[in-house]
Amino acid sequence: MRVLGVDPGLTRCGLGVIDAPAARTLTLVDVSVATSSPDVDAPDRLLMIADAIDAAIEKHHPDAVAVERVFAQQNVRTVMGTGQVSGLVMVAARRAGLPVLLYTPSEVKAAVTGSGRADKAQVGYMVAKLLGLADVPKPADAADALAIAITHALKGGARLSSSGASATPAQQRWVEAERAARRRR
Repeated sequence: MRVLGVDPGLTRCGLGVIDAPAARTLTLVDVSVATSSPDVDAPDRLLMIADAIDAAIEKHHPDAVAVERVFAQQNVRTVMGTGQVSGLVMVAARRAGLPVLLYTPSEVKAAVTGSGRADKAQVGYMVAKLLGLADVPKPADAADALAIAITHALKGGARLSSSGASATPAQQRWVEAERAARRRR
């Protein structure tokens, strides 16, 4: 299973791709951070991030997309940007025929470290350890995107049927046809 994990953000959007071919076997495929400048108008910033998401899906052909669920913060502008980018990710994934699962920050922390109250340093350390990396991916958005992908690899398959992300046989045929068409491009 190949998973694209996304840490949504309007200024920095982490994109992490991993392979999980067997239980507890995780391999880094790619990690990047899509950026947009606060000096640019919001629609253009969203377009920049959307293009990066589409490119990641096109390049890596994930089997699923995992996104950090938007949570309430004090800063409304940050929540708005994060929510907008989350929407972009969900639309891009669905257009590509991919299931999308959302994970709360505490679910990600618990899956990766064993504690839903872990700090960023603990999450980064465990991401590096689980993927066999010498160093923690930088910036934190990159490590967070990989943590989200890892969360899905470790527990996401069981959630597919209960999340509404499963497909009917007709939908599954459409998804397979869409994936085959993308591979031929």
